[in-house]
Amino acid sequence: MNLKPLILAAASLLATQAHATEYNQVQADKSAIQFSYQQMGVKMDGKFKKFTSQLAFDPAKPTAARAQFDVELASVDAGSSDANQEVAGKAWFNSKAFPTARFVSSEVKPLGGNRYEVTGELSIKGQVRKMVIPATFTAQGATGVFDGAFTLRRGDFNIGEGSWAKFDIVANDVHVRFRITAAGK
Repeated sequence: MNLKPLILAAASLLATQAHATEYNQVQADKSAIQFSYQQMGVKMDGKFKKFTSQLAFDPAKPTAARAQFDVELASVDAGSSDANQEVAGKAWFNSKAFPTARFVSSEVKPLGGNRYEVTGELSIKGQVRKMVIPATFTAQGATGVFDGAFTLRRGDFNIGEGSWAKFDIVANDVHVRFRITAAGK
């Protein structure tokens, strides 16, 4: 019996596992969290300028991945200083009482083709909702890039209270896009 092919296959598998990389050092300067929504039928865009994160992702063991993101709500950039103050204010994010939005993953499900579903809890303004967020992962040398998008309903999180609680001027659906770049080791 020729064991050479079996030994080569085992050595190849061990070499692949030995070179596995865990991406866990988020590069905030190369990452972005953006959003868009409709206001009076016109698409509006914005982003958050500050967030912190903890990430552990090994493409060889995706189900063991963990992620936590804390977004500073007062760092919102809605296009102008007036808009930023309004959105950070009490009727919208109420960032003085609720300074951060937080997402904590609980499960990562591989879908094939570098696509994943990340399940976790999103907390905004004291409201917590389970979210399933689709994402892709692309290794780029010593870094990895996670891209994804999801829709949240602002009414689920009391974003826009009082006269803004209606969805006639500002739509309920907010489309969130992210690109997270992380170095591995």
